[in-house]
Amino acid sequence: MDLRKLKTLIDLVSESNIFELEITEADGKVRIVKADLHAVAAPTVTLAPAPAAVAATPVVRTAATIAADKAETEAIAAAETGHIVKSPMVGTFYLTASPGGKPLVEIGSAVKAGEPVCIIEAMKIMNEIEADESGTIAKILCENGQAVEFGQPLFVIDRRS
Repeated sequence: MDLRKLKTLIDLVSESNIFELEITEADGKVRIVKADLHAVAAPTVTLAPAPAAVAATPVVRTAATIAADKAETEAIAAAETGHIVKSPMVGTFYLTASPGGKPLVEIGSAVKAGEPVCIIEAMKIMNEIEADESGTIAKILCENGQAVEFGQPLFVIDRRS
């Protein structure tokens, strides 16, 4: 990979919301990672020889995917004591049915299967997400207004209640 292309990729990562970029080409593999996710710093670059006959496959990690990974890790740890409610779609997570309204659930709220626990806005449509198990809300894994991915853990429900 020539230096001009490498510099362009570094500049792209530095000036965007991308925190990690990995590109594999026939002549090598490049991985660019921002050092601090909260600071705008120059990214680090790792070069390694690529295996033979590999096509270019970029991997991009944004702030949303990093947050989703963190929530999933927390959910896995909490799953030992409870049930995970996952997002059935990509969208924006809301705890309230209307701006400034009362949250549908809070930590410690008792819920029954089929009761709404949050709203996910997708393409300007507000979708009520229902609890799929009865119990007590043990943990809320997303922030109000946060973008969520399909399958991302949203809540932990303690079934022992």
